[in-house]
Amino acid sequence: MPDTHFHRPQHFYKYDDYDRTLVAERVEQFRDQVRRRLAGELTEEQFKPLRLTNGLYLQLHAYMLRIAIPYGTLSARQLRQLADISRKYDRGYGHFTTRQNLQLNWIKLEDAPDALAALAEVDMHALQTSGNCIRNVTADHFAGAAADEIEDPRIWAEIVRQWSTLHPEFTFLPRKFKIAITGSPNDRAAVRVHDIGLRLWRNAEGEVGFEVIVGGGLGRTPMIGKTLREFLPKKDLLAYLEATLRVYNRYGRRDNLYKARIKILVHEVGVEKMRADVEAEFAATRDGLLGLSDETIEAIARQFAPPDLPARPDRVGAVERLKLEDRDFALWLKSNVAPHRASGYAIVTASLKPAGAPPGDASAVQMEGLADIAESFSQAELRVSHEQNIVLPHVAVEDLPAVYRALGQLGFAEANVGKITDIIACPGLDYCALANARSIPVAQRISRHFASLARQHDIGDLKIKISGCINACGHHHVGHIGILGVDKNGVELYQISLGGDVDFGNTALGTILGPAVTADRVVEAVDSLVATYLDLRAAGERFVETFRRIGAEPFKDRMYAAL
Repeated sequence: MPDTHFHRPQHFYKYDDYDRTLVAERVEQFRDQVRRRLAGELTEEQFKPLRLTNGLYLQLHAYMLRIAIPYGTLSARQLRQLADISRKYDRGYGHFTTRQNLQLNWIKLEDAPDALAALAEVDMHALQTSGNCIRNVTADHFAGAAADEIEDPRIWAEIVRQWSTLHPEFTFLPRKFKIAITGSPNDRAAVRVHDIGLRLWRNAEGEVGFEVIVGGGLGRTPMIGKTLREFLPKKDLLAYLEATLRVYNRYGRRDNLYKARIKILVHEVGVEKMRADVEAEFAATRDGLLGLSDETIEAIARQFAPPDLPARPDRVGAVERLKLEDRDFALWLKSNVAPHRASGYAIVTASLKPAGAPPGDASAVQMEGLADIAESFSQAELRVSHEQNIVLPHVAVEDLPAVYRALGQLGFAEANVGKITDIIACPGLDYCALANARSIPVAQRISRHFASLARQHDIGDLKIKISGCINACGHHHVGHIGILGVDKNGVELYQISLGGDVDFGNTALGTILGPAVTADRVVEAVDSLVATYLDLRAAGERFVETFRRIGAEPFKDRMYAAL
């Protein structure tokens, strides 16, 4: 790869002196808290809320640091720093999560302040990646590049981030709170399964505003969000969010951890009552300081101005020739390359799911390699997807062969995005103190079993999602095939569901097929489900569409007969 490590404009939010001062002061505050904990001046019970507000968890074997990547956007410089931090303070790799964060699973307590200080050097932090607050705001990972985009959702995610960071009224909510934003009719941010989902759309008058969706979520009690406002003018976004959070903060359950999420409040009072309370609160505050002026919106929008992409050809002979010569490259173009809004460019997804690897993991060397590729071929920009992959958003079509080769050297050129081995999985019992069962080894076995790219592309669009416990960090409820690890008398078992989806207009929770299966039969069970689909699918049907047409029984009967 050519050495092209030169500065390019970064088309995303840039910290100012206020941001940097806030983060730096927080680092020094935490450094003193860690010193006192190590000296025995603070007990673990006293220290716990302090470390959690800085993204530091105590997991099964070690501390884990969860690093915020707001709306999934990274510069090459930031990714290179993450690689360096993972090498210096962890075991040389990190885990990208479904909330577009990065987790370091083996950090030492005494090293955590230095890691946070290193993050601050590149305008990053771990604030609000834990605790009962507004967590990292997520967005479409194709934001600012997608051909189907109405408006860049990162503009609004950044506005929400600034409003919500250390918000004194919402620092101690009844439970954690998650917001996702999409600017496309094709929902790549799973907005209907968040506490609040925001969908930008254009009404009949040509105005762009938000559909506000509330009360979605997975976990112990999965629910699909309900529309609170069909169309909200953009200038009213923060006032409406503040009204919604105030109603939740006022009435949300604090007496029961399992009933504390906003989805339970919406379910118990009904969406009509919730809407009436929010609208009343909104009416009382909409003309206050939270109204967004055109100047404020434009100031943030300028920081997300699309890069000045030089004209490039749409069709390139070298690309067409390689498609004919290399079947794997042709499959990669089909599954890992998406249309760009600019002619002559494409969006490339680097699959962090090579056959048999832990989903979402990247070593320091691989992160540095991705940073190199981004600097050479993608305006020094990258995105983290909620599917635990990395996106190169601005790649010239004529550079696709070079990008494919460079990703191949890192092990990230698997042509499997959206296919059966592009598995979402939480860390599970290998790391997490809450887990009942392992997720990663199950994902690895499934991935190896279906490693053939020809077979994967014959099966087509099929999303497997695996969680190691009912908290559903692997989003199993909305997997086409969902797998939930459960514990029964000390034995790890796996409950299988079918038919989940997050596609806009078709969002659905999976149907549990029946009794859980043992770990050694999970691959066999999935193989049976796939075989049933292949036998019964109609022309052009995806797995989830066949399930909707024929129901669960044919899959259930054949799966349990095979076990």
